[in-house]
Amino acid sequence: MKLTDPALFRQACFINGSWVSGGATIEVCNPADNSVIGFVPSLGRSEVQSAVSGAADSFRAWKRITADKRSRILKRWYDLICSNKDDLAYIITCEQGKPLSEAMAEVMSAAAYVEWFAEEAKRVYGDTIPMAQEDKRIIVLKEPVGVCAAITPWNFPSSMITRKSAPALAAGCTVIVKPSELTPYSALALAELAHRAGMPPGVFNVITGQAEEIGIELTTNIDIRKVSFSGSTEVGKLIMRECSEGLKKISLELGGHAPYIVFEDADIDLAVADAVSSKFRNSGQTCVCANRFLVQNGIYREFTEKFIKSIKNQLIIGSGCVSGNNLGPLIDINAVKKIEDQIRDALKKGAQLAIGGARIEGKGFFFEPTVLLDVTQKMKIAREETFGPIAPVLRFNTEEEAISMANDSEYGLSAYFYSKDIARAWRITESLEYGMVGINTARLSSEAAPFGGIKKSGIGREGSKYGMDEYLEIKYMCIGDIREKSRH
Repeated sequence: MKLTDPALFRQACFINGSWVSGGATIEVCNPADNSVIGFVPSLGRSEVQSAVSGAADSFRAWKRITADKRSRILKRWYDLICSNKDDLAYIITCEQGKPLSEAMAEVMSAAAYVEWFAEEAKRVYGDTIPMAQEDKRIIVLKEPVGVCAAITPWNFPSSMITRKSAPALAAGCTVIVKPSELTPYSALALAELAHRAGMPPGVFNVITGQAEEIGIELTTNIDIRKVSFSGSTEVGKLIMRECSEGLKKISLELGGHAPYIVFEDADIDLAVADAVSSKFRNSGQTCVCANRFLVQNGIYREFTEKFIKSIKNQLIIGSGCVSGNNLGPLIDINAVKKIEDQIRDALKKGAQLAIGGARIEGKGFFFEPTVLLDVTQKMKIAREETFGPIAPVLRFNTEEEAISMANDSEYGLSAYFYSKDIARAWRITESLEYGMVGINTARLSSEAAPFGGIKKSGIGREGSKYGMDEYLEIKYMCIGDIREKSRH
């Protein structure tokens, strides 16, 4: 791996301020050509227990450090991420596959979360509450929850880490990050920069290994008081069950199946441009990307023709490391097989293949950008999360039908719609059963906004002031005997 700073490429875990290696390892490959990038340790439960114990010891000191000092350390971390953005982006592209331009955008998003919560560290406010009894007063304090585990996915290997870790660290918690075994190097590079920023030993840790063995320790260890997970709904439910025994706080950012609704009064050119950007960013491997396009009958043909033309003219498939390529590979062969199955099912049930539909031969996991027309809700792709460069387009007639189709899902993460009617904007937004709604835009993520969903898309919020609350406990103080004493 060719980096300006080779020390950012770490093939060891970061535990209690030290780099730890040895024992069994996991092979990490580049999905663009399936070549081996390197190896990372495959830790067992005993090593994880040691990391948790160290984080618990460090918590006692870290929570007592002033908010101002924690803020300064986070700001130094932010500065280091920004100054090493080229190397960090290159690491993302090598292990995850997304084009360098997208990887750079992710690095800057990761940095933005650190900067935001560095500032929020100094804004954890309590309350005073009037009480009916004259000799008593109520004070409400907010305190860090404790040791936090962050289990992060492979599709955004940097920004998912800082979105969870920065608020925890700002609140005074210590953190153990378990990145995906498919993309561990971004996490380890961030650990190196956190160390350089002056993060005390045991405050920010990164452990690698098989998800099953590490996960069970993180969800059951009594010293961990909060678990934050991003990934599939199935795994999220398992984590929720495991955390229930210890009544841990949890944040779950799970699956999505975002409807993208285009009404007849929409700016069609804007809707098409955003559709291409949303659907094919990271080759469709984002939890908030448009998963199903609901287009009103009167503009169905115009929209689909412009959509297909834009895809053909704009998307260039290939290694993310090559300048000009803007559609990288899927993460592995299982991702390819899943979308192949969805396409077969759709075609069997009457969908029309407009473009694409096939894997590109070679060592990597590339798949053609694909559009399916005349899709119905009886097809798998209209009901299952896709996580690939496949765009199914459905028809609707009325506003009520669009809302019904959009809400006919067990997921409730993000939704999008395009219309120039301000009254409709309010009606649709209030009717959609989703945690986030984009109106005439398909870009939702921001460090200043609360990211999260409802229904089977998760619990809790990340980012914004609401994301800070996820790492704080409320303590109520009742102070009595404060009446003025009689004077003699």
